[in-house]
Amino acid sequence: MRPIVWAACLLGLAACATRGPEPASPPTPPPSTATLEQPSFIQTGVASWYGAAHQGHQTASGERFDQAVMTAAHMTLPLGTFVRVTSLNTGKSIKVRINDRGPHARGRIIDLSAEAAASLDLRQDGGGPVKLEVFASDQ
Repeated sequence: MRPIVWAACLLGLAACATRGPEPASPPTPPPSTATLEQPSFIQTGVASWYGAAHQGHQTASGERFDQAVMTAAHMTLPLGTFVRVTSLNTGKSIKVRINDRGPHARGRIIDLSAEAAASLDLRQDGGGPVKLEVFASDQ
């Protein structure tokens, strides 16, 4: 009878024992509701730049041109629009504000300030292929 008593005691003790804490599982991320923002305007073509010869001249927006500021001229985008300009040669991307009308050279889609062109490594070549994008979140 003793073995039965011992077995009953051991089973009773085992039943009273508690488990340790369960290891925490990593949190499940919420379902993604965010979507990538789509541009409201896209254009590809050739960019050129302008600098010292226009320094201080009045732009279409009424402000004075400053070649050291990240601005640009575009024929149709509203003045004050911020545009992401990406060099198709280097992949570098910048944001510029449209403050003037142009370019006036055939085959060009945007005239960048000297600073903007330098940021895209376009100054030495006089310009290059670019992609323009306008996003609501940049405005």
